Amino acid sequence: MSRLRRLAERVFRLEAEAILGLIAKLDERFDRAVALLHGCPGRVIVTGMGKSGLIGRKIAATLASTGTPAYFLHPAEGVHGDLGMVARGDVVLALSNSGETDEVLAILPPLKRLGVPIVLLTG
Repeated sequence: MSRLRRLAERVFRLEAEAILGLIAKLDERFDRAVALLHGCPGRVIVTGMGKSGLIGRKIAATLASTGTPAYFLHPAEGVHGDLGMVARGDVVLALSNSGETDEVLAILPPLKRLGVPIVLLTG
């Protein structure tokens, strides 16, 4: 077996173990988040900055391509007028590895004033 194949197998095993490790973290917060997203009568607005933003773009694209109306909202653009695209009935999925990203934190108060449910996913 080649060195690259052994390396690939090791990476796949590590990734599989990481995914299996998430099972123990599933709780009522997960249930509430899934229920909000599944029952969303509007669109799922995904937001995040940096690498979390890249992941957010992929999530929004996957949701949209599988039949859930969704789009990505850059948080810095959100505080400069783009929050006007958010409407009642939408659900926001905010991603932040640290949970302390300034741009993401800055859009939370206006989103709360709009009465839009927010699911925050942190590292």
